Amino acid sequence: MTQVQPEDSATIPARSVVVPSRAGARIVALDCYDVRFPTSLEHDGSDAMNPDPDYSAAYVVLRTDADDLEGHGLCFTIGRGNDVVVAAIEALRPHVIGRLVEDITGGLGGFSAELIGDSQLRWLGPEKGVMHMAIGAVVNAAWDLAAKVAGKPLWRLLADMTPEQIVGLVDFRYIDDALSPREALDILRAAGQGRDERIAELERSGYPAYTTTPGWIGYSDEKLVRLSRQAVSDGFTQIKLKIGANSDVDARRMALARDAVGPDIRIAVDANQRWGVAQAKAAIIALAPWNPYWVEEPTSPDEILGLAVIHEAISPIKVAVGEHVANRVIFKQLLQAGAADVLTIDACRVAGVNENLAILLMAAKFGVPVCPHAGGVGLCEMVQHLAMFDFVAVSGTTADRVLEYVDHLHEHFTDPVRVTGGRYLAPAVPGFSATLRPASLRDYEFPHGPVWQQLATQV
Repeated sequence: MTQVQPEDSATIPARSVVVPSRAGARIVALDCYDVRFPTSLEHDGSDAMNPDPDYSAAYVVLRTDADDLEGHGLCFTIGRGNDVVVAAIEALRPHVIGRLVEDITGGLGGFSAELIGDSQLRWLGPEKGVMHMAIGAVVNAAWDLAAKVAGKPLWRLLADMTPEQIVGLVDFRYIDDALSPREALDILRAAGQGRDERIAELERSGYPAYTTTPGWIGYSDEKLVRLSRQAVSDGFTQIKLKIGANSDVDARRMALARDAVGPDIRIAVDANQRWGVAQAKAAIIALAPWNPYWVEEPTSPDEILGLAVIHEAISPIKVAVGEHVANRVIFKQLLQAGAADVLTIDACRVAGVNENLAILLMAAKFGVPVCPHAGGVGLCEMVQHLAMFDFVAVSGTTADRVLEYVDHLHEHFTDPVRVTGGRYLAPAVPGFSATLRPASLRDYEFPHGPVWQQLATQV
């Protein structure tokens, strides 16, 4: 981690906050499961680049010798290759087995840095790809463990930390030219004003959401219209459509959605990296008559300069990106290049909570709203905590900020999201809301779970 300058050393610790501990408890196992849900059967989750996804999770459990204490995390995939992520997570066992719980939960900044800095595993990235996502699953499981030890939902555990403790969790290496520890500290201290009022507002009214449920590219026109109208009836003020099939289909679906929801509901569109730069500009401008609010991933998320060109060409339509951005360094460059109007962070794409804290702080520095990506398996459950922490302790606002909601698979979690009137209600159960129900873990484990065994007989 970047060394703090001498003038900051008295106020910014080198390691993270100390969480109340279970004295003497040790981690005795890191168990990992290949869990897949056959969402492709109904085209749930389908888009121009991923027509037949089976929403999946490389699911990790940090087990301790205290019977009632476990940490749960996951890495989201869409089917084939989930086993590759499981293998990557299993490679991290030497970093956790036998360690005292308090050593990890009391030093989450150091724990994250240790996993990312493994000299041999780092060669597989560095800080990108399957290994980085696997580290995120284990880091998130450690945060789930810490929040359970503290007896708080994760958003509240983070919100109750001091600015100095939060800054101590962040690795500033590679990003301190855009955000210094001192600037991060100033952002957090400034957000302290009104913090208690925002917590009360969050617990009373929740956090604004938008829904992608109507917009999967494999849905019929009738289903798109019906679900779009239902979304407005349910209180959502923004929906999202998947685009990128072809220009005629995109225009027809956009027109149907606009007619269904009326002129005042925002419609975001998501191309899922379908186009090159020139094609993206033309395709998005062609949709302008239906007033798209933002276009998400119009090209590769690594195409920083191309995204800046698209941003300039399609204004005032916004560019949103982040779901597939590999690490804080690319986020930094997107912000420096003025290539993004909206950051769509994901709880499971980068290396867990710590790296997402860095991204939230950079977004605040550059004045760019964060509208997290969700859906999938457990993504809504987990990323709501980051959005709520951002509101309480970083940005201090929900203006132009909405959190994605997709009505799939929540019933499989012990602490599922609660969305009402188009708003996420604040989680109250201790942890990161990532714990799968035992029956779901058993039934959907691939390929031997009963659901997959039954599907195999139908082929």
